[in-house]
Amino acid sequence: MLVDDDEDDNFFHEMAIIDNDLANTVIVQNSAKKALSYLKEKTDPLSDLIFLDINMPGMTGWEFLEEYNHLNKELQGKAVIIMLSTSANSKDITKAKNWDFVSDYITKPLTKEAMEIIIEKYF
Repeated sequence: MLVDDDEDDNFFHEMAIIDNDLANTVIVQNSAKKALSYLKEKTDPLSDLIFLDINMPGMTGWEFLEEYNHLNKELQGKAVIIMLSTSANSKDITKAKNWDFVSDYITKPLTKEAMEIIIEKYF
């Protein structure tokens, strides 16, 4: 799942995933609120991999993590959450690592090489 308000980034990242045959399905949500609604409606464990942007209108990636933390742990499943942001600020990286369920933090753009490392590391 890609959670980002930037349509261009979502398009580019979705194509990078699909063109390199790195996932069976890519779900794109253009807001953190929509992503949470989608996840709350599911009855089975969540997506295998969630790429989460930080700076989004309405609800930030940080606020998403607060809400995600309240989801049923069984529903959360073994989802790997990776912060995907333009920010290389060390404070953001440290803040992301404070969440037990955030697996990694990478800066945009999402590349084939980055995806291959993620798949090797977490799957």
